[in-house]
Amino acid sequence: MILYERRDNDDSPVSQADPFIFKDGGTYYLYTTGGYCYRSPRLLDGWTYVGKCLDDSGQKCVWAPSVIRIGDEFFMYYSSIDARAQGDHMQTMRVASASSPEGPFTGSRKILPPFSIDAHTVRTSSGLYLFYCSNDYDCPRPGTFIECDRLLDPYTPEGHSVPVVVPTIDEEIFMRDRFVPGQNWHTIEGAFYFYHEGVHFLMYSGACYQNPTYFIGYSVASGAEDADLRTLDWRKYPDATGYHPLMKSCDKAEGVGHNSVIFDGGKCYVVYHGRDPGQVDDGQDHRIARIDEMKIDGMKLSVSIT
Repeated sequence: MILYERRDNDDSPVSQADPFIFKDGGTYYLYTTGGYCYRSPRLLDGWTYVGKCLDDSGQKCVWAPSVIRIGDEFFMYYSSIDARAQGDHMQTMRVASASSPEGPFTGSRKILPPFSIDAHTVRTSSGLYLFYCSNDYDCPRPGTFIECDRLLDPYTPEGHSVPVVVPTIDEEIFMRDRFVPGQNWHTIEGAFYFYHEGVHFLMYSGACYQNPTYFIGYSVASGAEDADLRTLDWRKYPDATGYHPLMKSCDKAEGVGHNSVIFDGGKCYVVYHGRDPGQVDDGQDHRIARIDEMKIDGMKLSVSIT
């Protein structure tokens, strides 16, 4: 279901692409591409637009912010392009900080080289980890994939990243002949990690959000809760050879993808973006934030889009 109902006199953006859900001090926060923030005292309703919460001076194309609290400080991980740079593949991972979840997030620092996007930073008993996406041009299925590294501190990757989810099927093709004739470009992006009752889950989006095969899928790994997340044997569920979307376009929403997850009131919810069915292409991005309950049965996830 739609999470935030935009009104005619609303000054919020038309789009809430790449929504990241976060709770702090009894208040829920939603961050979206562009560096925008929303808040609510309740998860399923009562959402209001806070405004732009990120100082992105000298940057453009701010994508997919995620936020983590460490001590009394909040850190926003996101990607952007230097204002004078050309090309989407100049996207660079950055971190900005704030004393409040509403920002302003300032002091942006680059922490990875381009191309690096779609961060999810998580803290476990074994350390601080960064999941993010980068490109591989020289592999059986060239394209964007997810890797993981440990962070020595909020700004410093250890430099020993490992691939955790890579393209394996044609349904993950972003564009055919994108850079090189005869070479199809694949995309696995939008990483979100969580742990539940002995199972590590890593959710992701596959293909391009404008493609009919665009979907949300996930990988799983068994292991102790305090395991180094880079050492786990990540496997696509239920296998890596078939097209098994957890969520995809349906009669309720199109372009379903790029999710985050929150546990609340004994239930698990997935927050994701999607367009209204049949949305007319008027040159604007009409992906809006949506939320639905997600069931967990061992390694199996299930969601009914409402």
